[in-house]
Amino acid sequence: MNKEKTHIPASQKDVFTDEEVIALEQDFIDTYLMKGTSSWRILFRMYRRFWRELLISMLFYIVKNSPVLVLPIVTSNIINAVTYPDGNVVAKLLINIGVMMFLLLLNIPTHMLFVRYHSLVIRRVEAALRGAMVRKLQQLSIRFHREMQSGRIQSKLMRDVETVQALSNQIFTTIPSLIINMTTALVVVTTMNLGVFAFFLLCVPVAGFTTFAFRKKLRQYNHEFRQRTEYTSAGLMDMVEMTEITRAHALENREIKKMTSRLSEVANSGYRLDMIQALFGACHWVVFSVFQLLCLSFSAFLAYRGDILVGDISLYQSYFSSLTSEVAMIIGMLPTITKGFESISSIGEILSARDIEDNEGKIKMPILRGEYDFRGVTFHYEDELPILRGLDLHVKAGETIAIVGESGSGKTTILNLVIGFHKAVSGEVLIDGKNIEDIDLHSYRSHIAIVPQNSVLFTGTIRDNITYGVPNATEETIRAALEAARLSDFIATLPNGVDTMLEEHGANLSGGQRQRLSIARAIIRDPDVIILDEATSALDSISEKEIQKAINNMAKNRTTFIVAHRLSTIRNADRIAVLKDGVCVEIGTYEELMAKEGEFYRMQTVV
Repeated sequence: MNKEKTHIPASQKDVFTDEEVIALEQDFIDTYLMKGTSSWRILFRMYRRFWRELLISMLFYIVKNSPVLVLPIVTSNIINAVTYPDGNVVAKLLINIGVMMFLLLLNIPTHMLFVRYHSLVIRRVEAALRGAMVRKLQQLSIRFHREMQSGRIQSKLMRDVETVQALSNQIFTTIPSLIINMTTALVVVTTMNLGVFAFFLLCVPVAGFTTFAFRKKLRQYNHEFRQRTEYTSAGLMDMVEMTEITRAHALENREIKKMTSRLSEVANSGYRLDMIQALFGACHWVVFSVFQLLCLSFSAFLAYRGDILVGDISLYQSYFSSLTSEVAMIIGMLPTITKGFESISSIGEILSARDIEDNEGKIKMPILRGEYDFRGVTFHYEDELPILRGLDLHVKAGETIAIVGESGSGKTTILNLVIGFHKAVSGEVLIDGKNIEDIDLHSYRSHIAIVPQNSVLFTGTIRDNITYGVPNATEETIRAALEAARLSDFIATLPNGVDTMLEEHGANLSGGQRQRLSIARAIIRDPDVIILDEATSALDSISEKEIQKAINNMAKNRTTFIVAHRLSTIRNADRIAVLKDGVCVEIGTYEELMAKEGEFYRMQTVV
């Protein structure tokens, strides 16, 4: 399969640069980290750098919207001109029609300019908000990622940002329009008839009462709908990941039933939200329609008495209709505003999280010898029993050490402590004599390579996967890595060689081939420390022997941590550390441990 390339026509010119977006990302993160910051303040801080562009866009909006504001006056003038004719009827008609024609034609350029300035701001903030979340996700601890389901993260990154964008459009477009239209209507009516103006003011308390009556329920149902949507999205992603296991164990109906139940919950929650919004919308529409009918009757009565001209009925009716529509729109915006602020809070679950890896001011590691000391290390997850209970272990620089033990003895926990994914609850983990708490983990991890038990491959070419993190790798380096991982013969059979596209998670490769790619990725980094977590578990016995030779060559003069059960993998280690109940009970070479006939001997004879 050939790698697809996206062609962008030369006529399309980007208006945003990566630098502009990056400049906003940290500012958004800092905004969310401010204590006691309300959703309103967060929203306006996002846009505070763009007040000039927003002001310009609003000015163009006023001009483009002017035909709507002027049309009631023009209509009234024309009706009055023909109802009460004098010698200047034609001139009055031409002037009024000419004014409207000019304003209508002016709408085209001013509308485009309004959209230009408005979109430049909205789209830049949208990109920066998503970028801030991506940046923060890369800073947050592994514990955070394990506790927050990927489906929920995806929902926040896409759906919630779209909702905030919709809220921004309402605030920076609809609200200014409402203010302008309402102000225009009230000013014109006030200058013409105070009685009608007083009638207009009756709308305000009605609008306030309607909003207050529904506000709490709307917030409650929006919150419920968002949460159910997030958890269902996470469940759907889990279902897709588990498809092969589900099918292999004939559990399709169980998954269908489970997801149908969740989808029904979302539908029911959405139905309740729709119904409360429908009742809310219907109530305010009926109320304001009644007021509009009363306004028509009132202005007709005034015209009948001779207090106003006949054409003024149209003017008052148009402006009152505009006023009630604007008030109704304000009330109708409440669901969008409620949903938008709920999404701002939802995004805050990521951007305001403080469980991050902070490397600022810490010791950088330009060189790594690879000497490790675990001194009285204990570790446990929250509200769980300890996994490590005062572990003491010394690993020499350049040594290959295998870690064995029963399930739950702490093998993988030790690897996570070495990588820096976990922090010791008590005790110390020293790297080259420096406490890992004082080390810049980013600089430290640039010296290590990891081959996990389950190969992690992404959609892209074989070359992309092997050179991940080493973009400047030469063809010679790639060939050497493939040779060392015993992949050369396999790659030669592919029509596009290393440029062959992989399906999602490398689904078009066997388990052994995927693992060899992971090993090639580790080899090409030329690391100082290697971490192998059951790296040969997916290989057949023949492939394992070949890979074991590659691992042995790669491990020379490098500190290597191996977690494995296969005897062939651990037998060649310089030393083997045996864990039991979270402590190291034995350590030595394979021959030494077998001669002791202790815990390691028992494990091997049982196997």
